[in-house]
Amino acid sequence: MSVTPSAEFLIPKLKSDVIISMLGRGVRPNGRKVDEVRPITVIKNYIPNADSSVLVKLGNTQVLTGIKLEVGSPFPDTPSEGNLMVNAEFVPTASPVFEPGPPDENAIELSRVVDRGIREARAVDLSKLVIIPGKKVWNIWVDIYVLDHDGNLTDASSIGALAALMLTKLPEVEVRDTGEIVVDRNNRKEQPLLNRSVVTVTIGKIGNYVLVDPDLEEESLLDSKFSVAVTDDGLIAGLQKSGMGYLAEDELPLLVNMALNKGKEILSIVKALLKDS
Repeated sequence: MSVTPSAEFLIPKLKSDVIISMLGRGVRPNGRKVDEVRPITVIKNYIPNADSSVLVKLGNTQVLTGIKLEVGSPFPDTPSEGNLMVNAEFVPTASPVFEPGPPDENAIELSRVVDRGIREARAVDLSKLVIIPGKKVWNIWVDIYVLDHDGNLTDASSIGALAALMLTKLPEVEVRDTGEIVVDRNNRKEQPLLNRSVVTVTIGKIGNYVLVDPDLEEESLLDSKFSVAVTDDGLIAGLQKSGMGYLAEDELPLLVNMALNKGKEILSIVKALLKDS
């Protein structure tokens, strides 16, 4: 089920004044530093029938991501590549301000930001998804479900997509003389699907203060929000700015460098969690 936000999250002015005052001292109400990311948890293979899946917790924000692999046809303009599609849905119970309905611009924007980071980073070599050149390829569906919204859905969803793709391995296939394709999901190729890791890092701006990984209360106070998709080899794969506030020209290098440093940290945490779990 998709949902549409029906109202904005509001906090009392007194509390907002406290948050802004604390930011001036370089701290936040939850005890984090302004450049500190909330604790990350990754539970893999959460959906048994998916080709891979993870439940990601970023603080109290929870996102479930599942991967579905299907044999399909290539797009006419990319006959030598497979297809990657990212979809996002907001579950109504994820927030009091969500209600059932078709995907709105928020869900569409979320899926596009995650998709763009993966695609522009060339994280998945789409040419390796070809089964029969020009005729049959693998379709990769990345389905993201927001289960609990406590801020920064972009980074939580990006982590979920990354972790799920890291766990994905293509099934073995047999192409028979008749052209029939037989898929053996019990046997998987050894090589991983991902050849590069990418994750978004979101930085919020409240007045003259910037903070990494804003939670829901902090998001309600943001003048602007800046998300940077960064790779494990230090490349920038995407930029997304939202909110009515502005970002000064001299701020951009500082924010990008902050995102690059935090991206390395997040990627290291995710890889360690998948290795240990």
